[in-house]
Amino acid sequence: MDIFMILAAFGGGAFAAAIGALPAFILVGIVGLTGLTVSTGPINMVDGVAFGAFLGPHISFAAGVGAAAFAHKIGELESGADLLTPLNKFSNPLILLVGGVFGVIGCVLNYLFLEIVHVPADTGALTVLVSGIIARLVFGKSGILGDIKIKERKYCPNGKEIIYLIVLGLGAGLVSSYYAVTTGIAVLGFFISAATLIFAQMGFAVPVTHHITLMAGLAGVTSGNIYIGAAFGIVAAIVGDIVGKTLNSHADSHIDPPATTNFLLSLIITLLL
Repeated sequence: MDIFMILAAFGGGAFAAAIGALPAFILVGIVGLTGLTVSTGPINMVDGVAFGAFLGPHISFAAGVGAAAFAHKIGELESGADLLTPLNKFSNPLILLVGGVFGVIGCVLNYLFLEIVHVPADTGALTVLVSGIIARLVFGKSGILGDIKIKERKYCPNGKEIIYLIVLGLGAGLVSSYYAVTTGIAVLGFFISAATLIFAQMGFAVPVTHHITLMAGLAGVTSGNIYIGAAFGIVAAIVGDIVGKTLNSHADSHIDPPATTNFLLSLIITLLL
């Protein structure tokens, strides 16, 4: 990591804040899929762009989250957990500067986790988690777990929800694991899932599945077994729901459940498989 990478991360963070956290993440899927299929000469579109300073979720998505939390704190954005609104809407340079700062934070944290500490897990996901926690502690008031005094809060899925999650995790996990094992590309399903969120940006109730497809793909490639990959898809679906209910219920910013799930399960996959 050098000064140019830090400057690029600042730019990537400011850019993500301008277009919004979710649109920035959708671009990860689109650019990543392009990078898997198209040769672009000296630029590696997957590692260099989709996972790099321009669009890497640890930089761009995390920066969008941090900027949204700040925009809510200063009264511009109605909810600090709003990932859809492009913050360009407010024409406030401070919001973009905060996005740039969180881009740098994400760059530095990921370098620390990956190159210095050597965390045996998805360090990008860990960075998104830690960055979200920092944003909530600095700009929010609800605490890491949100308002825990709400009596009707749920932390786990009920009977119908858990059955749905099992079926969703099995379906998305099977297809992602199959392609991961047969192609050796663990991130194919992840990119497709990220791209589908364009429909969520449009207002349609599509599910968030990139934690399911990524963990199924990673477990499938690591084990060489489609069924093990599918099993991790199911586990990811359930864990993601529990994490979401625990971290983001009655909260005033976003701590990303899929990233948290990806960190936890990638650690397990690395250590056990």
